[in-house]
Amino acid sequence: MNKVILTYGTFDMFHIGHLKLLKRLKRMGDKLIIGVSTDEFNEIKGKKTIIPYAQRAEIVESIKYVDKVIPEHNWQQKVVDIKKYKIDTFAMGHDWEGKFDELKKYCKVIYLPRTEGISTTALKQQLNKISKINIEDINKAFEILKRLKSDFE
Repeated sequence: MNKVILTYGTFDMFHIGHLKLLKRLKRMGDKLIIGVSTDEFNEIKGKKTIIPYAQRAEIVESIKYVDKVIPEHNWQQKVVDIKKYKIDTFAMGHDWEGKFDELKKYCKVIYLPRTEGISTTALKQQLNKISKINIEDINKAFEILKRLKSDFE
């Protein structure tokens, strides 16, 4: 019997949390299908991606745990995909807890804990902080470091 697992995500700025999720999902079944949110759908969701859909899909598709990548165009397609691909288990992160319970009439629905200490949102926030650093402040810091270095020479 072939057990098929399905999840969806944006997978922007692919990181270790994404990889651990895909590895965990693959262990739950024989076939893992990933719906990667298109740029247009992310726009509808109010999300801004850094990496375009085609590249995100190619990255996810190249992971050895993934058997198939499909585009996620809208919220409503989940039922269609569950039926089309004969899904046994639909899985999402625990931050979506309860949001997809209506899918339980079609397959098993589970919510998995996210990897602690890493998220695309956190990465984007860190990049945003770094990008706001003034070049003059960086140059002043280098000057201070040069003076400190010369004190030890």
